[in-house]
Amino acid sequence: MEMGTQHVAKLEPFLLMSKAAKGAAAAKLIQDATSAPGVFVFGELLEQPNVQELAGHEQHSRFYSLLQLFAYRTYADYIQHKDSLPPLNDAQIVKLKQLSLVSLAQDSRILPYETLLRVLDMPTVRELEDLIIDAIYLDIVRGKLDQKEGQFEVEYTMGRDLEPGKLEQLLASLQNWASTTSSVLATLDQKLTELSTRSITAKKEKEQYDKTYQATLKEVADKQKEARNANKSHTFTGRTTITQAGLTELEREKARQAREKGKENDDDRDSMDVDEPAEGSKGKGRKPSNSDASLRQQRKRNRF
Repeated sequence: MEMGTQHVAKLEPFLLMSKAAKGAAAAKLIQDATSAPGVFVFGELLEQPNVQELAGHEQHSRFYSLLQLFAYRTYADYIQHKDSLPPLNDAQIVKLKQLSLVSLAQDSRILPYETLLRVLDMPTVRELEDLIIDAIYLDIVRGKLDQKEGQFEVEYTMGRDLEPGKLEQLLASLQNWASTTSSVLATLDQKLTELSTRSITAKKEKEQYDKTYQATLKEVADKQKEARNANKSHTFTGRTTITQAGLTELEREKARQAREKGKENDDDRDSMDVDEPAEGSKGKGRKPSNSDASLRQQRKRNRF
């Protein structure tokens, strides 16, 4: 059962009795309805003809005002007009404070304990929290008590009766809300369109960048490959191609060098044989002969 539906159902017995109640009986019916547990809506009872007759009754008009108080107003209004209203019993006081809590919850999502203690005339925080807990169990408000922050966080609340003449004000508020909501939605749609366009543009730019990046990488790799191939073709490997004539000339040069080397070895041996002094003729004062000098000069020429 949805919030508030059970409260309307609990008013049904009083609606049936109001059809036959007049004068003092109707006044007594109002007292009973405002004291009954679980009855928190009174709009339909106010519309009953026998109840409306009390508004012009000199003796019972204040009971009609009492019913209006429970239907539309708060505990603060009761304190302000207490002298013109019937005295309230304990059950009525508790119910009126709970209805006042509903009205406050409709205006603000966060209700500080300090404000509630003052508006509801609660002596202690403990009694205030008990009142709120009872209201939650009665399903007229939903929320969470935050003892650390000292506040009541409202999640949902029942709707109270709409006072005559307030319908136009409510419709105007709803129209303003609808207009504001439409403006916000239009702005959101515009922002979403802009974001979508930016996303598409960014995606295309990224694709173009990736394509250019890959092409650049390929171009650099190709140039590096070409450079490596060019270096290989110009690098000296130490090998040359020699023709047959070149090989023949090389062999001749090797043979000439071999002959010259052999001749030098022979000259060295001859020099050792000639220069060796005869046994017993060694002496420091011996002078070389002319023939020896000529022979040495000849050997030098042959060596070069």
